[in-house]
Amino acid sequence: MFRSTCLVTISFWSLLQVAHAAQEPAGAVFHITPGRPVPELMDYALKATPPAPSAQEKKPDLVDLSSLSPLFHFDVRYATTRNFLSYPVYSSSHAYLERPAAQALVRVQRALHSQGYGLLIYDAYRPWYVTKLFWDATPPDKHQFVADPAVGSMHNRGCAVDLTLYELKSGLPVSMPSGFDEMTPRAYADYTGGTQQERKSREILRQAMAREGFTQLPEEWWHFDYKDWRDYPIQNLRFEDIPPVVKRTAAP
Repeated sequence: MFRSTCLVTISFWSLLQVAHAAQEPAGAVFHITPGRPVPELMDYALKATPPAPSAQEKKPDLVDLSSLSPLFHFDVRYATTRNFLSYPVYSSSHAYLERPAAQALVRVQRALHSQGYGLLIYDAYRPWYVTKLFWDATPPDKHQFVADPAVGSMHNRGCAVDLTLYELKSGLPVSMPSGFDEMTPRAYADYTGGTQQERKSREILRQAMAREGFTQLPEEWWHFDYKDWRDYPIQNLRFEDIPPVVKRTAAP
């Protein structure tokens, strides 16, 4: 009798753990509680030293994505409080990529245009100190969702972009199996939950990005790494120090 009761109890708690990811709506902003105040962690990260660059890496050439296509939409969450830290960690709402990655993203946008979709960009280039901040702020059991600052992030190289689809007709984001930066299994690229349409939309995005050399991160359906990321160094350039560019638009 005791054995049966234990098995029922264990099964019950297992079901609770599986169901935990579904407690919040998929579109809600995911939050964590850092162990220390974010400003304190920010000061510490700014004083830290990023990994040393390799001799064979190319000179960075970051491009402001807003200068390339009028169809790119932006919701740079880290410049606002609508992110998992509930704190603005970026000083700018502009998004940058290395030029080859940026040009590839324009081609993705052109291909999606014929299907009635545009790209809504959440994040692109990220200074290394922010990667350090994210790692220090995130509980260890969630570290699979943030990059290890010891090796850096593709975002630090200007070769990763976080994004989703929006409908050209309405201008509204397309529903996906999870919200951006959600640290639950719903964020996995192979998550089988959600609606059939959400999974279809996720696959449309994946295929469009893959055709232009972007690989989807298994833990985050919205994160894509550009194929030539190894060519560029880990950067710690603050947004206010990125040289301004002359805006130019590319036809959709």
